[in-house]
Amino acid sequence: MPATVDLYDSAYANYRSDVYRQVRVETYGEDLGQTSWVTTEESREIPRLLELKPESRVLEIGCGSGGYALHVAHEVGCNILGLDVNEPGILNGNQLAGARGLADRVRFEQCDASKKLPFEDRTFDAVFSNDVLCHLPGRAQVLSEMFRVLKPGGRMLFSDALVVGGMISSDEIATRSSIGFYVYSPPGENERLIEQAGFQQVSAIDTTASAAQIAKRWHDARGKRVNELTAAEGTDNFNGLQRFLICVHSLTTERRLLRYLYCARKAS
Repeated sequence: MPATVDLYDSAYANYRSDVYRQVRVETYGEDLGQTSWVTTEESREIPRLLELKPESRVLEIGCGSGGYALHVAHEVGCNILGLDVNEPGILNGNQLAGARGLADRVRFEQCDASKKLPFEDRTFDAVFSNDVLCHLPGRAQVLSEMFRVLKPGGRMLFSDALVVGGMISSDEIATRSSIGFYVYSPPGENERLIEQAGFQQVSAIDTTASAAQIAKRWHDARGKRVNELTAAEGTDNFNGLQRFLICVHSLTTERRLLRYLYCARKAS
């Protein structure tokens, strides 16, 4: 059983480190503080899929270090509230919002999104979550809460990189799960749960190939900077993350684990 590996604390705490910025740029082509499987193309497509407008009020579940929410708010002009359980990520996001002059439109709060969300019904025009729901227990409840806080006609979007597509060994599951709690989904289960929550017009886009590509780029970008990253993370953690990333690459390349982007609407 591989030891637990830290990805998020080190990534968020070292957000401003030049070596981490270099890894993000080499992995994604741009630096939005990413720790997900979202490509630059998908990042640009999400606001269109959510039909965001300057007057939109948006909720991001699992905002990480806040970079993507700030990018969307800057590009679209909308208001965004980001939630994450990780304290370093929330601190970093609010600092960035202030530094970029966006604190009046973007804020970040620490919150366990597997619990009831601390908002009234019909609060947001859009809710989205990039590669986060797989970390939360009780997906049916999470989707129900997303539905509850959406206004009628609002859009919901989330991605799941843990849809089982083939046979996976116990060692592979342990390595893939080494960075934290995970829920693996059988094919069709997300669509069922989305509809059960009350959403309509459910679509699923297969983004598995993109996730495989990001995992390889991320692994290779880190591999070029062994000394700097081991100094920041420690040798064991560096090696553990490299094993994790190559495992993701293998499983997605062979389509034994699939990634889908789901989008749906709450009826008007």
